[in-house]
Amino acid sequence: MTASSTDPGDRPPRWRAPAALIALSAIPLTAGTFRLIQLSGGPELIPADDRFTGFPAALVIHIVGAAILALVGAFQFVPRLRRRHRAWHRRAGRVVAVAGLLVAGSALWLTLFYAPQRGTGDLLYVLRLVFGSATAAFLVLGFVAIRQRDITAHRAWMMRAYALGLGAGTQIFTEGIGGALFGTGELRGDLAKGAGWLINVAVAEWVIRRPARRRSRRRPAGRARRTEPSVAAAGAR
Repeated sequence: MTASSTDPGDRPPRWRAPAALIALSAIPLTAGTFRLIQLSGGPELIPADDRFTGFPAALVIHIVGAAILALVGAFQFVPRLRRRHRAWHRRAGRVVAVAGLLVAGSALWLTLFYAPQRGTGDLLYVLRLVFGSATAAFLVLGFVAIRQRDITAHRAWMMRAYALGLGAGTQIFTEGIGGALFGTGELRGDLAKGAGWLINVAVAEWVIRRPARRRSRRRPAGRARRTEPSVAAAGAR
């Protein structure tokens, strides 16, 4: 059997995408785990935050929801799992959607009803409201799309929501690079955090549109390969 005749379903699943996504979220998830340990009475592995000592419910929901969204959602990007384990894909998708709504809802809760984080300003306040609302809206649109059997739209909306949910991972780089290049400060920090969300959305949009271009480029070659056996057979006759 030649390589061209190998069934795509027999190829090993591609784990690069989920591995990269989990790696991107590793630092925020580690910090969130340390915060939960601290809130439960454990040692202070990271600096304390007095904003959550009285009623940390929103923060706990946000951290747990973000962990589920990042880890379970990453495996939705393995095509073989989606194709060959559709029941698992549907169940995991429901878990990811609920987790995403919890993340978005708790983010809005934290923004509206908790004291602002030290060193942040009004711009970040507005950005958190915008991107938190957008995450929830994208998830709802993704649910509506799948109910209408619109797989393409469902995939696009869920990917956008997941990209915003992983904003904290990208913000580590945008804040670090931004601080090194432009210095620190309230406005610079807010802009750096906003850049993290924008970069993720831009990458998601690129990925959403990329498969259509790749299929259109590969189609002529695929047709040429399919015609080769008939040409050879005609020559043999």
